[in-house]
Amino acid sequence: MTARPLDETSVAEYLRGIGFVQPGVELEVGAAGDGNINWVRRVRAADGRSWIVKQARDTLERFPEYSADPRRLYFEARFLEIGRPFDRDAVLPRVFHFDENDHVLVLQDLGDVDRMGESLLRGDDLDDRLCTLALFLFRLHRATAGKADLVEEFTNEQMRRLHGDHIFSLPFRDNDFDLEPELKERAARIWADRELVERADRYYERYLTPSGSLVHADVQSSNVLLTGSGPVLLDAEIAHVGDPAFDVATLIAHVYLPALARGEQDRAGSTATRIWRAYAKWDGVEVVDVETYAAIEMIRRTIGAARVPAMQDTTAALRCLDLAEAVLRGEERLVGD
Repeated sequence: MTARPLDETSVAEYLRGIGFVQPGVELEVGAAGDGNINWVRRVRAADGRSWIVKQARDTLERFPEYSADPRRLYFEARFLEIGRPFDRDAVLPRVFHFDENDHVLVLQDLGDVDRMGESLLRGDDLDDRLCTLALFLFRLHRATAGKADLVEEFTNEQMRRLHGDHIFSLPFRDNDFDLEPELKERAARIWADRELVERADRYYERYLTPSGSLVHADVQSSNVLLTGSGPVLLDAEIAHVGDPAFDVATLIAHVYLPALARGEQDRAGSTATRIWRAYAKWDGVEVVDVETYAAIEMIRRTIGAARVPAMQDTTAALRCLDLAEAVLRGEERLVGD
């Protein structure tokens, strides 16, 4: 159990206790982000300074039915520390304080800026920013490939499996997710398709294998803030040593989802190709693996527990499943040559 759970009152005393704020300085505490995994607050001081304070508990913040090791913030802090030397474009937020005993992380507050998911949903042109993210992932993955000491350190098994179950397993098996009848019928066809289910299972085994590179493991568009100076990648609680193809695939999948909702598959393909070309300066990843992971993520975000806003329309959801299934069968491509 966390030594001292924070709340809107005690977080102010916590910051004073670690010397961030002098006695008498007024603080305003408010919400920050969706707080699905951790307790997260924005704390603003009367002198204009502000911070994001995260604390990990023994269960997920929004889903307390799921137990989760609070050491997940250790893995996030270490990911940010290890990634810093490769962060030429300030993709990672600054860390001001990490408390391993109380599982607290104090981060740079980037203010009220758009998340990438909102911008992609509007159809904004973000190709350059997406390529900036891809270049950071390329540098990080290449530099950390095959590092045995990282395998030993990043024993983030509980978070990796919890995340992996919701990507590779639950969407490919009969479940009680709230789907409209036409989409439920289509989902049932996927669950009954042994070829598709076995392909997802094989890639789940790849995802769980503790070898490869240090990966963020959740490069979804809602975890990227769009600041005036460029994209910033947040929420590395699931970081582990694993298949680097998974990171770039997740990024590409979240380009396709809103584009498919607008009927702009060709535009998504062009952007995905730019992302791949920015990333593929290293031969440690095969494009077929990127496309397979991306297709699985697209299915997960359409008929899984974490359905994205772009897939709330049944027609868009069916269009997405058509493409993702075709990719898994080797009949379609997500990335151009």
